[in-house]
Amino acid sequence: MPETGPRTPDPRGQEQPRVTSSAIPTPDHLPEPNYPTAELPPARFPEAKASAPASGEPSAGAPADGASQAEAAPAVASSRRANKAKAKAREARGPLFLWLKEVATVVVVAIVLSFLIKTFLFRAFYIPSESMVNTLDVNDRIFVNLLVPEPFALERGDVVVFKDSQGWLVPAAEKEKGPFTWVQDGLMFIGLLPDNSEQHLVKRVIGLPGDHVVCCDAGGRLTVNGAPLDEKYINAAEVPQVRDFDVVVPAGKIWVMGDNRNHSADSRAHLDSNGGFVDVPAIEGKAAVIPWPLNRISALDNYPDVFRNVPAPAGK
Repeated sequence: MPETGPRTPDPRGQEQPRVTSSAIPTPDHLPEPNYPTAELPPARFPEAKASAPASGEPSAGAPADGASQAEAAPAVASSRRANKAKAKAREARGPLFLWLKEVATVVVVAIVLSFLIKTFLFRAFYIPSESMVNTLDVNDRIFVNLLVPEPFALERGDVVVFKDSQGWLVPAAEKEKGPFTWVQDGLMFIGLLPDNSEQHLVKRVIGLPGDHVVCCDAGGRLTVNGAPLDEKYINAAEVPQVRDFDVVVPAGKIWVMGDNRNHSADSRAHLDSNGGFVDVPAIEGKAAVIPWPLNRISALDNYPDVFRNVPAPAGK
């Protein structure tokens, strides 16, 4: 066989082995040797190895030739143009769009919260009369706690708002509908405006179910279950006129009176209508706070000291 290079004598007197370009021949009667095959190092990208096509076949994931690459180029360019257009649209909306979005979110949240509060916790009412002066003035706004009388019980001295279920008030004339009446009605419904329907009354609870309420003793004072009351909440600008009555409050009802005694058409003035009593289910809630006007912001007191010495009703 041809040699790959010239023979060079070994300086030590021996010849160097010859390296040939072909495999060493194996005799026919001997089995072909099974030389170990060196393993290739693991591929850097296994997925590429797994998907490698057979020799001579084009890859399914890549263009087979220059024509396929030319066809893919317009799609890539179109995708880039679309992304740029979206980015420009976002920039065009800019701060004004984001501000309007935030304002709309705040308004929606405020409306939902107001409706939930008005429905389950507090409700606003407008005071149109002087029957509760000096505790409440005309045009005061009040927040009413809707958790009274349930689940929290009424107490003597509470200021309550109740529906006119006994016809104490003159029926209100139907108001003319204006172009924006629906706006006012909607704001009242969700609780952002106080109820000015004029079919509610606000008075102070004097007698609870079972109480014996009498006017008056020798000193001109009310008595409840025999205990005289030193009423600190009545309008001190006038001496209350004496109106005699002697009642026992039935179950499920209360006896109410206004703090401005000489200008309040309360239970005393309606003895011929349900005995002057107010049904507990007609009570909207307990007046808790005056939020408006600002110079009258205050919490309303039920004067527990006035009723501290009142004993329990007979039989309880």
